[in-house]
Amino acid sequence: MLNNAKSLRTNQTETEQRLWYHLRAHRFMGMKFKRQKPMGQYIVDFVCVEHRLIIELDGGQHAEQAGYDQERDAWLRNEGYTVLRFWNNEVMQNLEGVLEQIRLTVAPALSPGPSPTSGRGE
Repeated sequence: MLNNAKSLRTNQTETEQRLWYHLRAHRFMGMKFKRQKPMGQYIVDFVCVEHRLIIELDGGQHAEQAGYDQERDAWLRNEGYTVLRFWNNEVMQNLEGVLEQIRLTVAPALSPGPSPTSGRGE
């Protein structure tokens, strides 16, 4: 499995390269993403462990394997991850929209909670 993940990292698709440029090296909202990461019996395209977020990029072959993808996503969700799926053409034609959807998914976790009361004036 590790050798397969390493091979996938070495042979990224153009779409993966394009999104990875924005996710790598804490460039996106200071978040640390890993790519082609083994998780259980699966290899996920991108994962931010801290925010329990997985991003999957789907080409045309995924239309034919919808059942497999649903089973896989269910397992990942059961492990506590949110799974976002984007079609390759979404990344290539609307990268800003894809990044915005990712941002909106993690934004609630990044927003500060209510300030604790100081006890004055009560």
